[in-house]
Amino acid sequence: MEVKAFLEITMHIDAASRPAAAKVYADYRGPFLNTIEGALTKNLLVRDEDVQVLHGFDSAEHAAAYLKSTLFNEDVVKGLKPLWSADPEVKIYTVA
Repeated sequence: MEVKAFLEITMHIDAASRPAAAKVYADYRGPFLNTIEGALTKNLLVRDEDVQVLHGFDSAEHAAAYLKSTLFNEDVVKGLKPLWSADPEVKIYTVA
C-alpha cells in the first residue's frame, strides 16, 4: 500500500526525558503497525527544539481514527504525557 496521509505529532520534551520518550516510541511501534487499521509507517524525528513522530497511513480517515484509539489514548499518551513540557501539536496531512 502507498502512504496517502501523514499524522504528525510534535512534542516538546526536555533532553533528559528523551530516552524515556524513545522507549515509548519503540514499545508501541510494533503494535501500531500491526493492529491499527491503515497504518503503514512510523518514524521518530529528533531536533534540538522538539521531537516528532511521523505516522504514515493509507487515508486521512484512518489517521484521524488512530487519535481516538485505545492504543493511542491509553498507552501512548499515558506514557508520554508526563514527559511533555507543553501540549503537543497534532496535524494530519494528505499526500497531493
